[in-house]
Amino acid sequence: MTTQPHDTAKTPADRPLQVETHGLDVIGDAERKGTPRSLFWPWFGANVSVLGLSYGSFALGFGISFWQALAAGVIGIVFSFLLCGFVAVAGKRGSAPTMVLSRAAYGVRGNRLPSLVSWVLTVGWETVLVSLAAMATATVFDRLGWGGGTGTKIVALVLVGALTIAGGVLGFDLIMRLQTVITVVTGVLTLVYVALVADDIHWSAVSAVPSGSAQEFIGALVFMTTGFGLGWVNAAADYSRYLPRTSSGRGVIGWTTFGASLAPLLLLVFGLLLAGSSDTLGAAVAADPIGALTTLLPTWFLVPFAVVAVLGLVGGAVLDIYSSGLALLSAGVRIPRPLAALVDGVLMIAGSVYIVFFADDFLGPFMGFLTTLGVPVAAWCGIMLADLLLRRRDYDEADLYRPHGRYGDVPPTPLLITLAATALGWGLVTNTSAGLLDGQGYLLGPIGLGGRSGSWAYANLGVLAALALGFLATLVLGRGRVRAQERTPGRSAGEEVGAV
Repeated sequence: MTTQPHDTAKTPADRPLQVETHGLDVIGDAERKGTPRSLFWPWFGANVSVLGLSYGSFALGFGISFWQALAAGVIGIVFSFLLCGFVAVAGKRGSAPTMVLSRAAYGVRGNRLPSLVSWVLTVGWETVLVSLAAMATATVFDRLGWGGGTGTKIVALVLVGALTIAGGVLGFDLIMRLQTVITVVTGVLTLVYVALVADDIHWSAVSAVPSGSAQEFIGALVFMTTGFGLGWVNAAADYSRYLPRTSSGRGVIGWTTFGASLAPLLLLVFGLLLAGSSDTLGAAVAADPIGALTTLLPTWFLVPFAVVAVLGLVGGAVLDIYSSGLALLSAGVRIPRPLAALVDGVLMIAGSVYIVFFADDFLGPFMGFLTTLGVPVAAWCGIMLADLLLRRRDYDEADLYRPHGRYGDVPPTPLLITLAATALGWGLVTNTSAGLLDGQGYLLGPIGLGGRSGSWAYANLGVLAALALGFLATLVLGRGRVRAQERTPGRSAGEEVGAV
């Protein structure tokens, strides 16, 4: 695919707003602008959502104490976003979307399998975020006496969905502008929310929450890992690809991790204090994670709260729909990038309708979604990171699009590692949210962890196991392949780069 002409004299904030024509193609050097510091804005804006407060209730729901939940949250959040930072380095080294860069590890068409998994994950996340925005709006309207029934939910769903789809279709420039606004507005209003509900914190109740077992702590840690950075890792290079090649790799890692982790860490602490102070609030959050937080607010702040809630969720959904469109193209669907985002938007709306109007429970299916897809994504992440670590040179960008180039077409080793790591991972997680997934956890009994009803049943070790196996197996088995790739001469200057 050839690079589309852009206005190279201006930054994204200065250029006239237009539909981004880039798809899977390489970003030319003349269009690569900014510094690693600019990554702070999209990552902070995508993770400043008040949903972070609800994770305090989710963590305590594993049966652990405040201090255990805090430790699990800090480790899970920082570690998972650090993974995003490492993957983001590939973007500035290869100038292409994340799921194109992983072709170096998986082969040009072998990469379609992880691309498909990535697409399902990002569509699922954008659906969850849009659904939460619609439910939160209905709850606020109900408290104000303006009607919070079906009509309100439909209007909220249409408006939030339209804003999300618009961001995905228009692309990079709008997203960068939108995330800057979301960062400022949601940051300020979230601080106001914290100040208003601070009196509802009762340390005596929080400190009295009993400690849980090591297995329950690990379960919370894995949930935090999959709920935060591991849900973004497959899109981590989609924004760093616009940075100059000379950008600091450490800067890319640092600003990605810092920008993404800062808001969730602060919100988690306050969410833990609120949930630990009230069992009633903790139970309500499981059904309506955002709307339940309004029960602590004075009436006059309900509308500003709706604004901060919706904007924060839209900030995450916009990044997801942009990356899901790119993943769909990388999976082999040959349509323009804006149309791919539009297709994903239609699926997002359909899924949101189910969650908002028909699902009886939010937390159960949400946890099942995270753990089930978290396993293959963790396997992919381990392989991607090991492959990146083994490389001493930047990617040959042309060969990322050529099945007969240095990266190959369908190399069996990475696919077999992915399947093995996924099989191991699913054998060590349990999922009761869907009948089709009851078979997971099949290794818990044979290896002496107590089976599907034992003490390790909900520790969800499979996510960590898949990550570790993918990483270590690729370090051992992929070294020779990477060295052979880097010894291969570059393509001739006359060859075209195809849209594979």
